[in-house]
Amino acid sequence: MLDDRSKLLMKALVERYIADGQPVGSRTLSKASGLELSPATIRNVMSDLEELGLIVSPHTSAGRIPTARGYRLFVDTMLTAQPAQYASHSLAPDQPQRVISNAANLLSSLSQFVGVVVAPRRASVFRHMEFLRLSERRVLVIIVSPDGDVQNRVIYTEVDYTQAQLVETANFLNSNYLGLDIEQVRDRLKGEVESLRSEIASLMQAAVTAGTEAMTETQDDVVISGERNLLSVSDFSSDMSHLRRAFDLFEQKAQLMRLLDNTGQAEGVRIFIGGESQVVPFEDLSIVSSPYEVDGKVVGTLGVIGPTRMAYDRMIQIVDITSKLVSNALSHHK
Repeated sequence: MLDDRSKLLMKALVERYIADGQPVGSRTLSKASGLELSPATIRNVMSDLEELGLIVSPHTSAGRIPTARGYRLFVDTMLTAQPAQYASHSLAPDQPQRVISNAANLLSSLSQFVGVVVAPRRASVFRHMEFLRLSERRVLVIIVSPDGDVQNRVIYTEVDYTQAQLVETANFLNSNYLGLDIEQVRDRLKGEVESLRSEIASLMQAAVTAGTEAMTETQDDVVISGERNLLSVSDFSSDMSHLRRAFDLFEQKAQLMRLLDNTGQAEGVRIFIGGESQVVPFEDLSIVSSPYEVDGKVVGTLGVIGPTRMAYDRMIQIVDITSKLVSNALSHHK
């Protein structure tokens, strides 16, 4: 447990380091904290904080910087919430994929770091299906999901269907199988194939196969924006190996998804600081994340990835507000 004086000095040290990026010495800390303490007293407190593993002296510098444990203490007990400054931003109700993309861009532009959004898993239920004859034995299948997402697939058929036959088949599918999962449609078609005219039955089976592929194929599950922002972050630009590790993480979207899926298990904004656990594998990266909802149900996660030396209070605001904007835009897009 830290006494009030140690807490004040610790808070001042972290804030000064986040602002300047330079190790903080006792003289700077004396001014930043506003406490009238002798340099010797401050040095003693810093020595105690160092023994507790909260700060460390890099290389031969006389100053100190926070450790992952120090950042965690700061984030959990010393952050003072600022009033939201980003209320003027908005995300219009739109195609879900566009909302997700716009949200990643918004997170990136507000934070000046990397914005990441894990997209909601696409439902395999269709709201509407249409067929369009492209040429002999080539048919465009248009599948509309309940959330308005549109998927197109070209299928090659054994028979050359007329547009009238295609319309008849689409009408049959839309009136009999509306709202069913694509797999349920496939199962029901197997049982009803005998009673359907053979040419329409084979078209429907081809369409359902295309629909299954379209709805279940790997979509852009993780949308990332602003990786280039890290090039101008001194913590990374001064060490190319740090930068390479960060970019490797963005390339490995499966790992990034696992990272953000972990963060989506809890309500509200969460902060993961690199080096304090296995959740964030790199000491120099931190993640501020929040789940987002559609109609009250959590469907995905979004966040900001940046250096451990980030203005956490601002990032919390940015992530919290973007999460609410995404929830609102997706819930009102029907």
